Amino acid sequence: MNAAVEIITGIMLVIGASFALVASIGIIRLKDVYMRMHAASKAGTLGSGVMLLALAVHAGDLAVVTRAIAGVVFFLLTAPISAHLLAKAAYAAGYRPCADTKEDALAKTVRPKS
Repeated sequence: MNAAVEIITGIMLVIGASFALVASIGIIRLKDVYMRMHAASKAGTLGSGVMLLALAVHAGDLAVVTRAIAGVVFFLLTAPISAHLLAKAAYAAGYRPCADTKEDALAKTVRPKS
């Protein structure tokens, strides 16, 4: 049983680290602030969440499992909301999407600065 838990924990850590790596590569390689924010919030949240779940599997203690699950829930609730608010603030500050963006959905809803 102990070897199976260690294997599962190791696989989950590798998966979480892979998502975190993809998020960091996305932050470096993508073109504008909105694409970078998307990569950081989605892949980073998933990577951190999977690694916290690996901690929960490895620990086996109810207190640690509860805290790890609370951390995952916290990530899932805060990261998308904060990314949305940061993107809206960046748009209001004047950062426009790059030319690869097909449709500017906020063009009519956010007033330009005078």
